[in-house]
Amino acid sequence: MEIKVAKTAGFCYGVQRAVDTVYNAVEESKNENKAAKAGRIYTYGPIVHNDIVVNDLRNKGVGIIEDEDSLRKMLDDGSLQNSTIIIRAHGVGENIYDLINSSKDNIKLLDATCPYVKKIHELVRDAYQKGERIVITGSRSHPEVIGILGQINNDAITVENINEAEAVILPENEPVCLVSQTTFNLEKFEDIVAIFQKKRYDIRVLNTICNATKQRQIEARSLAKESDVMIVIGGKNSSNTAKLYDICKSECKNTYYVQSKEDLSIEADSVRCVGITAGASTPKTIIEEVLNYVRHEFWRF
Repeated sequence: MEIKVAKTAGFCYGVQRAVDTVYNAVEESKNENKAAKAGRIYTYGPIVHNDIVVNDLRNKGVGIIEDEDSLRKMLDDGSLQNSTIIIRAHGVGENIYDLINSSKDNIKLLDATCPYVKKIHELVRDAYQKGERIVITGSRSHPEVIGILGQINNDAITVENINEAEAVILPENEPVCLVSQTTFNLEKFEDIVAIFQKKRYDIRVLNTICNATKQRQIEARSLAKESDVMIVIGGKNSSNTAKLYDICKSECKNTYYVQSKEDLSIEADSVRCVGITAGASTPKTIIEEVLNYVRHEFWRF
């Protein structure tokens, strides 16, 4: 049996940078003078959509501020005094920066927003100031999209699929700037763009799906086509992993979505090739554990 692991599987640059920021902050806090009474380290939202990483950080004392309401409450009751708050790779709206920076609780703010997401923030602010109508392709409940919306007072249209794109009605020739969540499905993005271009809008399309996402999706599709079994590793709340699963499932019926080797239970006959890929929030250690498990437990195929 042959096992092929996607070259692009695992942490992308932005996620690795954010995770490293938290672990470095934890190490630095150990070395600080205890007399300084440094507060706790928090991430604004889970640093990645991966329970294993999040639980490890929780065991190291890192807390999570779930949302804006939680942040306001903690600011009001003084529980963030001398603390460190880390913005995750998904980014946040300007309102969150304003809340933290206006606090008198001596909060240290570390911004680990992915540079590619930061670029989208700049693009939409610039387009909005020019009077262009902003359209975002992506999941409106995803933290990255919420952060993009937060750059322009939530004054944008969010489109998640083709049906929603068809339903959008704007004045003809209205200037439109269309951007995308960095981890959106590339083929769906292109389909949505085609629909908007038919509507005769004065449209400016900015393909802001990051290159790592594009390559990961292309490689996953190619690998799934030649595999009898496809394994997609990632957190259940990971948007980019879910998209990888959908892509692989469309090419390989025996596709499995797992968070770790403990979730894996393959039921397939005559397996000659197993393909493995992973979302951008999956640590290399988990990929290696799944690889070793498949290599040693499913040799009989």
